[in-house]
Amino acid sequence: MSPLKISWKSIWSKPLSSALNIILIAFGTGILTILLLASKQISDKLENNSKDIDLVVGAKGSPLQLILSSIYYIDFPTGNIPLKETRELAGSPFVKKAVPLALGDNYNGVRIVGTDSNFVGIYKLKIKEGKFWQSDFETTIGSSVAQNLKLKIGDTFFGAHGLTGSTDVHKTHAYKVAGILTPQGNVTDNLILTNISSVWKMHDPQEEKEHDHGDDHHHDSKDHKEEAPEIQNKEITSLLIQYRSPMSVVMFPRMVNESTNMQAASPAQESTRLFSLIGVGVDTLQWFALLIMFIAAISVFVNLYNSLKERSYDLAIMRTLGASRTKLFLIVIAEGIMLTLAGTIIGIALGHLALEFIGSNQESSQARLTGFILLGDEAYLFAAGLAIGIFAAVIPAVQAYRSNISKILSKN
Repeated sequence: MSPLKISWKSIWSKPLSSALNIILIAFGTGILTILLLASKQISDKLENNSKDIDLVVGAKGSPLQLILSSIYYIDFPTGNIPLKETRELAGSPFVKKAVPLALGDNYNGVRIVGTDSNFVGIYKLKIKEGKFWQSDFETTIGSSVAQNLKLKIGDTFFGAHGLTGSTDVHKTHAYKVAGILTPQGNVTDNLILTNISSVWKMHDPQEEKEHDHGDDHHHDSKDHKEEAPEIQNKEITSLLIQYRSPMSVVMFPRMVNESTNMQAASPAQESTRLFSLIGVGVDTLQWFALLIMFIAAISVFVNLYNSLKERSYDLAIMRTLGASRTKLFLIVIAEGIMLTLAGTIIGIALGHLALEFIGSNQESSQARLTGFILLGDEAYLFAAGLAIGIFAAVIPAVQAYRSNISKILSKN
């Protein structure tokens, strides 16, 4: 009989202790799998969504909140800022490109974002069907929005006030789907884009009255240039900035923070700070998982050691029947590796399923995690399982190799 078959039968002869070892290893591996997948996805999201944006200008408050609301769309904005002042900033020699954002509404939990054509350029958006928004209340929607909310070209819907709820619905104006974006792999997959004029009209009682009287004279504006005389009272949520030169990095944020009532926040800095905060929790859980894996290794070792004592007579008989020392060594090593690899495979599978379950119950579509991805780094988890199996089995295996046949047989 081959060493593998003997090892397999030995594992099944002690189902309870074998199951305990496998569960311990699976639990530790599962936690490490979840941490590996989640941290990779979060770091990728942080990088993908902010890579071409150097600075965000918004109302004073928490800089992290400003970044989360204007780049990741997973928090409430810090407030509004005057359009007149943002246009002055946009014209600064330090600025290469400025993208205005007007937030405040949602449709079934998806953010409706008022912006202009610069948004298309900064995110390199491409159209899959239809066209980019042009007239008021025309929208271009992300690929995930179209898929999840079953929206297609020509469909209409009503936005609701706030960033998640659907209680205060704006019934005066219906948005119309003019285009659907190709999947971008970033936040824009989960956004509804329109022009800023639409967002203003949605929240302006005067505009609502005009709409009721059939006054639609602004509907042909693309970037609302004719609204210049009424800039004084208009506000937007924030401004996404691309720098013109390296000098801007030093000068521009300081200028905004010191000489205006607005604040400038760096996505790179705030994302790093956010990830370091998340990292503290991740590190703690990693040590916890490694501790479980260490306990599992000791458990496998004790299991094999006791099993060897119980089977010493059987092994001695095998030697007298012609089995080599090496074969006995391999039988014990194979048993340890089988136990830990079974636990590792089950743990990785459970980790993926658990993360998919967590992701499907997340409120925010922007930060949604998925378990249905495979990472190259998971190979290290298999290697760790193999190492634990060998580490736990090596001492019992050496004992089996060195066992004195005559002594064992004479005792029995």
